[in-house]
Amino acid sequence: MALAMMLLPLLLAVLAAALPSNRLRPLLLPLAAAAHLGMTALAIWPALLAPAAASSALAAALDGTAIGGSWLALDAPGKLVLLVVSVLFFFCSIYCVGYLRHRRERSNRVFVTCLLVFLGVVSLVAWAQHLGLMWVAIEATTLSTAPLIYFNRSKHAIEATWKYLLVGSVGIALALLGTFFIAYSALPAGLEPSMMLSDVLRVAPGLSKPWLRAAFVLLLVGYGTKMGLAPMHTWKPDAYGEAPGVVGAILAGGVTSCAFLAFSRVYHVCMAAGEGAYVSRLLVFMGLLSMAVAGLSVIGQRDFKRMLAYSSVEHMGILALGLGIGGPALFGTMLHVATNGMTKGLLFLSAGNIHRAYASKSTDEVRGALRRLPISAAFFLLGFLAITGSPPFGPFVSELSILSGAFDTGRYVESAIFLACLLVVFLGMAKTVLKVVQGRPPVEAISPGATPAPYRDGLLTVLPLVGLAALVILLGLFIPAPLADLLNESVAYLGARP
Repeated sequence: MALAMMLLPLLLAVLAAALPSNRLRPLLLPLAAAAHLGMTALAIWPALLAPAAASSALAAALDGTAIGGSWLALDAPGKLVLLVVSVLFFFCSIYCVGYLRHRRERSNRVFVTCLLVFLGVVSLVAWAQHLGLMWVAIEATTLSTAPLIYFNRSKHAIEATWKYLLVGSVGIALALLGTFFIAYSALPAGLEPSMMLSDVLRVAPGLSKPWLRAAFVLLLVGYGTKMGLAPMHTWKPDAYGEAPGVVGAILAGGVTSCAFLAFSRVYHVCMAAGEGAYVSRLLVFMGLLSMAVAGLSVIGQRDFKRMLAYSSVEHMGILALGLGIGGPALFGTMLHVATNGMTKGLLFLSAGNIHRAYASKSTDEVRGALRRLPISAAFFLLGFLAITGSPPFGPFVSELSILSGAFDTGRYVESAIFLACLLVVFLGMAKTVLKVVQGRPPVEAISPGATPAPYRDGLLTVLPLVGLAALVILLGLFIPAPLADLLNESVAYLGARP
C-alpha cells in the first residue's frame, strides 16, 4: 500500500511530463488525487476493504502500525497528516483543472508534474519511520513545490522562489545535523546508534541528554523553518504572495503539515527520553512568539495574500504552543492540523479567484469583491471568520481545546497572551478582508457600466470551495467517530492519555 501511494503519483508525473496536450494534462491531477484518497482511506481504516469478514492478516498488512522495524509504516500522526493532505490535494486538483483553463497562455507541464511529485513525496513523509528517510522526504517537498511558486514567471516570483529555496535549505541543513545528533546521542551512553524511530524510542531514556537537547534545538529551527515559525518565517510572505492561490493552499495546508509531522516525531522522542519540561519551554516560547509576530505583521496589511501568509505563521505558532502545553491540549493540537489545513485551502483558493478577477492583491485596487465575485468573496469572508477562531467553525473548536488545556495545566499567563494575539490577528485581518469584500469594484465605481475583468466564478473553481467550507463547518459542529478515534490515537502516541 505504501509503495502504491508513492509510485502512482510519480508514474503519473512521468506521464504528465511526456504528455504533449496542455488541455489534457491537468486531468491527471484529479485522477491521481482520487486514487490517492481511496488508498489513504484503506490504509487508515482497512476494514473498509473487508468489513467484518476481513482476516486479521489482511488488516495487519494494510495497517502500517503493525509492521515492526519497517522503514515504511504509518503511526497515528502520520495517518492524520496523510488524510489531511490527501483531502486537501483532492479539492485542489479539481480547482487546478478549472484554474489552468484560464491560464492557457502558459504551459502547465512543469506545474502538473511538480504537483504529482509532491503528492508522492508527501506519502513518503507520512510513511517514513527512518529519521534520515523522513528528512529526505521533507527536502523533496521543498524541491517539488519551488517551481510552482515561479509559475507566473515575474520578477517578484523568481525572487520569492529563490528565497524559499535558500531559507528552506538552511533550515533543512540544520534539521539534518539535528538528525545526526539524535543518532549520536546513543554513543555516550554506550548504546547502538540508529535512525530507526522505533529503535530510538526504545532506548530514549538512556540517550545522552546534552546531545538530545542540542538535537532538539537544531530540529526545532530546521523543521520550524519549514513550518514557518517566527523568526524563521521570512520566506512565507513572498512565497505565498507570489504563488498562485492553489499553490498557497498546498504550501499552507500541505507542506507545513508535513513539517509539523516530522517535528512531532522528534517531540515524541524527547518526551520518551524524559525531556518534557525542556522541550515544553522552548515550544511555548516559539509558539507565542510566532503568534505575536503574525499579529504585528498583519496590522495594516494591504496585500491580502501576504496577510494569509502571516495567518499561517500564527497558526503554526498555535500548533507549537499546543504541542508545548501537551497533556490535555494535544487533542486540540492534532485537531488543529486538520481544521487549519482545510480552512487554509478555502482561503487561498477563494483568494486566488479574487486575485484572478482583479489582477491585483492590493486593497487599494481590490474592493467590492462581493459584487464582482459573489461566491468566491462570500467564501473568502467565511474563511476569514473560520481561521480567526469564530464559532461554529472547526478552528474555533481546536483553538478552544488548546486554550482549555492551557487552563487545565495552570498556564494562565500563556493563555492571556494567546487570547491577546488572537484578538490582534482578528482585528488586523478584519480590516483587510472587509476592504476586499465591501464597497463597489473600482472599475464600476469610476466608470459605471464599464466592462470589468472577464474572469468570473466557474464550476470547477467553486466546487472545491463548497467542499472545503462544508468540512470546516462540519469539524466545528461534529467530529466523526473515525476521525475522533484517529485524533485520540495521535494523542496517545505523543505520550498523553486522550
